[in-house]
Amino acid sequence: MLINLVSVHPSPSPQSIPLATAFLKAYALNSGATITLADFFIGQEAVACAEKLAEPFPDSVGFSMYVWNRNFISLIAAELRRCHPSIKLFCGGPEVTAAPLSVIDTGIFDFVIVGEGEVPFLSYCQALASEENYSEIPGIVHAGSVGLQPPSPLRDLDSIPSPYLVNIIDTHANPGILWQLSRGCSFTCDFCFDSRGVHGVRYFSLERLRSELQYFAANAVSQIFVLDSTFNLNQKRAKQILRMIKQIAPDIHFHFEVRNEFIDREMAVLFSEITCSLQIGLQSSDREVLKLVGRTFDKADFSTKVGLLNECGAVFGFDLIYGLPGDTLSGFCHSIDYALSLYPNHLDIFPLAVLPGTKLASRGKSLDIQWDLHPPYIVQETGNFSKTDMLSAAELANASDIFYTRGKAVAWFNAILRVLNLKPASFLRKFADWLATKKGNAATESDFTDEGIWDLQRHFLKEIFNGKKYKRYLPLVLDLAQYHHLYAATLLAPCKLNIVDHLPVDIRSASFMLYPATRIAHFCYDIDELLDCGEPQILRMYEHLVQSGSQAVIYQNGASVCTESLALPYIRLLEQIHENINHDYHSQTGLSNEEINTFLHFAVQEGIIECCEFSKEVAIH
Repeated sequence: MLINLVSVHPSPSPQSIPLATAFLKAYALNSGATITLADFFIGQEAVACAEKLAEPFPDSVGFSMYVWNRNFISLIAAELRRCHPSIKLFCGGPEVTAAPLSVIDTGIFDFVIVGEGEVPFLSYCQALASEENYSEIPGIVHAGSVGLQPPSPLRDLDSIPSPYLVNIIDTHANPGILWQLSRGCSFTCDFCFDSRGVHGVRYFSLERLRSELQYFAANAVSQIFVLDSTFNLNQKRAKQILRMIKQIAPDIHFHFEVRNEFIDREMAVLFSEITCSLQIGLQSSDREVLKLVGRTFDKADFSTKVGLLNECGAVFGFDLIYGLPGDTLSGFCHSIDYALSLYPNHLDIFPLAVLPGTKLASRGKSLDIQWDLHPPYIVQETGNFSKTDMLSAAELANASDIFYTRGKAVAWFNAILRVLNLKPASFLRKFADWLATKKGNAATESDFTDEGIWDLQRHFLKEIFNGKKYKRYLPLVLDLAQYHHLYAATLLAPCKLNIVDHLPVDIRSASFMLYPATRIAHFCYDIDELLDCGEPQILRMYEHLVQSGSQAVIYQNGASVCTESLALPYIRLLEQIHENINHDYHSQTGLSNEEINTFLHFAVQEGIIECCEFSKEVAIH
């Protein structure tokens, strides 16, 4: 008996992990069924996907359905139904649990599984193996079903074998993984489906998490996306896990979703001591708007808790939603202004979606919300947020994605706004309008490389600082923006360690190349003086600094990013290496042979350049 379990991902990414189907397989390992996992991506040919699923002649095919893959899964399943009517088709997941009858009524699937799928799926496997009737299994819904109540959730999550520890998921096949530490949610946000059904949170044991962490560290996992709705809900437990991460997996980058109200100074320090980024669901800075969707908000407390993260150097970002009931375009702009005033590393902005099965779906009409009744259920307009306003908010979200988030602008963004006397939303509006004239209204951040983003930033800064009042600040602004762009590029570049066993005394005749992470930069101001100023205060810096010019090399040294200010001849030497010009360094730079040789030794040992003839390369992932 063969069952194919199918995951459909938005696109190839570090988060494209079939964790939901892997949990099902892990729980049913001893069912007698042969269970295989298949992965597809939105945009593939549905017919080809169906043919691949049918090749091993499975008895049954099950799909993990979400709001964003429902339509594509329906196409694949319909093709399977047309060509192979004997295969039993089923699906489960949040989209199914929210509206099971709407899925059953398509006539494509034999049944659906509502709620947590492990127990019903195991029972289904056992029923198939014994050729028994599966239609009465709790959690299974089919045409004509009377009850739609999902089964009781598992109380002991450790009863599900870890799909990592039993080798169902290959951690080497993807640059990242998904990690679930708990299930459930203690909050009741009207727009969210997580709180539907059983209220409260169930946890995997710390012993299990420790074993998984040890496995991740031993298998060189590079980044982990923690799936908990609120990682830090249980403060004591969260701190225990953070200490565990610091001890066992300090080299892995973690992504957490957290609530600000549970952050204290100790937790902020713990976050800063590991490699991680935090996502905080702000959604809106208007307390009355949030109250309409079942959320509370204390602006003073929020600012204080985020201030702790900034003081400790923790990396964090915010979520914002536009189109919330009671909100306006002006109110949404105020939320942008507030969010960016707190120096988030990134800002993710989404339109409101009215998901089936949520409280908002039942109250939407009374709140004067109009939304698409088909996936992804996006709000079209509200009584206070017109279709034109929704479009304008979308343009602001796109501008923020490009200029602020992809542009790594956090370190200098608020500094330039103070000079221009602009609020963040007003600045982003100007950038959105400028971008439309240069690239068209359809341009999104995915259309540009990182260098392309920097090119947009540079040209827009030149334009907005072009007036008589602001032009004098432009060299300083561009220096700051360029430095942080290059710093981020260096930090995110592939890191390679070349172990040099020995170098000859004279290495001038060797072949060299810059490391992939090395960046060479020319500045209008002295870069050391700029960095010594700390947080940018452009007006004060302009008054006290002189445009003396400088050059620097920015490079990786172990886990650190270093900035080395160099005299122009040494920069020319590095540029000569980068451009693969001949070894006549003396005539090109004016340096003596001894100066050249000494610098080359320094640059090799620091990790600025690679001495190709004498190195042994070891890749670091």
